Amino acid sequence: MRFGYYLTEPKGDDPIGGLRTQIAQAAQDGFTSAWLSNIFGLDALTALAAAGGQVPGIELGTAVVPTYPRHPAVLAQQAMTANAALGGRLALGIGLSHQMVIEGMYGYSFERPYRHMTEYLDILLPLSRGEHVKYEGETLKADLRLTTPGGGFPVLMAALGPRMLKLAGTVADGTVLWMTGPKTVAQHVAPTITAAAAEAGREAPRIVCALPICVTDDPAGAVARANEIFAVYGQLPSYRAMLDREGAATPGDVAIVGDEDAVLAKLDVLREAGVTDFVGSVFASRERTRALLIGAAKG
Repeated sequence: MRFGYYLTEPKGDDPIGGLRTQIAQAAQDGFTSAWLSNIFGLDALTALAAAGGQVPGIELGTAVVPTYPRHPAVLAQQAMTANAALGGRLALGIGLSHQMVIEGMYGYSFERPYRHMTEYLDILLPLSRGEHVKYEGETLKADLRLTTPGGGFPVLMAALGPRMLKLAGTVADGTVLWMTGPKTVAQHVAPTITAAAAEAGREAPRIVCALPICVTDDPAGAVARANEIFAVYGQLPSYRAMLDREGAATPGDVAIVGDEDAVLAKLDVLREAGVTDFVGSVFASRERTRALLIGAAKG
């Protein structure tokens, strides 16, 4: 299992410089990847291209770019440009986002999200490989070829439900998870996506699992803190479904917390469940937690 680090959006007058410092530190510490979310702050692809181009030796991923506000050709062009700036080290994580965001904030219809993602990938994937795409779906159309450099990066879906996981295994390179615990990975995510990839004759998919993590002698306090920070994820339907599968009442219940031995044991459980890349979102006890992750990353 590879170890990645969840980047935090820097505050202050130089957010790109702050992000560059974080990426450089993650690379120096031995993490194989660093991931940036794309919510309402920095545009993740632009920020990673600007901040990561001068930091070699580490994969940089988006977790994740929402699809609805961007035509797949536009996202393909932007991602290819970012990948060229990064020297081929981009991992493009994409996702549907949530109905409250897409409909309530952006004003797009969230109807039939599976259809949307299927049509989106039918355009995005071949364009990102430099192919000409002539496509007409129910909601998306394209007739073009991009000449942008930087094609050929992995595309990972934020896939949680059975149909989305099968789609990810069939046509994409894997999935990026959040708020998804080890039992759910072992019993639902890994077998579903892996079987779909095998049936499609594809290589075993990546299962990138990002979770809150804190090394502490006060696990109850850490769980309470996680519940404060990540409360919204217990209310969003897609993540709520994953928590329910896990038997977790709150987001804090899937956080990786405890002393060093306890956290390492929980990471081993994730490895055995089928996780290929663990991405730590450090939310408290930062120095102690980071030290453990650095040790795990270096093996």
